[in-house]
Amino acid sequence: MSNSNAPVRKTTASYWRVVDIVVASVLAVAVGVIFWLWSQGYGIIAAITVAFPPLGGLYGGGWLIAGVIGGLVIRKPGAALYCELVAAVVEALLGTHFGFTVLISGLVQGVGAELAFATFRYKKFNLPVALLAGALAGLAMGINDNIGYNAEWEPAWKFIYAGFAVVSGAVIAGLLSWLAVRGLARTGALSNLPSRHAAAERVL
Repeated sequence: MSNSNAPVRKTTASYWRVVDIVVASVLAVAVGVIFWLWSQGYGIIAAITVAFPPLGGLYGGGWLIAGVIGGLVIRKPGAALYCELVAAVVEALLGTHFGFTVLISGLVQGVGAELAFATFRYKKFNLPVALLAGALAGLAMGINDNIGYNAEWEPAWKFIYAGFAVVSGAVIAGLLSWLAVRGLARTGALSNLPSRHAAAERVL
């Protein structure tokens, strides 16, 4: 006879284990260093795009990798947001000319990526979902940057910038993260995680 008053156990689909926290943290810190390196190259990009600044949106995808790859690897609610935010903290601590505003960017971008995985209830992690996660993170970045950095631009420029950010997010953060996770799965590095079979999963 079942006990209706027995406590309900959290499902493995949503419950974060110690290994999930450790892997997500290590992954986020590593990508945070990449964020910092990416920031160092922004000055060159700004100089190249000075005639048409919205083109800078095509560079933004590098700051969106943590959320997408975190969601693809950990496959738990909050993973994309956690990894993107921690990576932003690491970038800020290492020192960037953007200052601690990167924390706001990390939060907003992480929410964007998180929405894509949440849309499929954290059950699908194929290429289209990865591209969507990158695209939504890019859209979030575009909106945030237009409010915080590009406020004086004309509306058309802001729209184009956001569009480029979406494309950059889908390609750099979405596609490359998906490929990276498949590569990691082949090495056995993800053996204790739900993404351990990523290399054999269907593309679509």
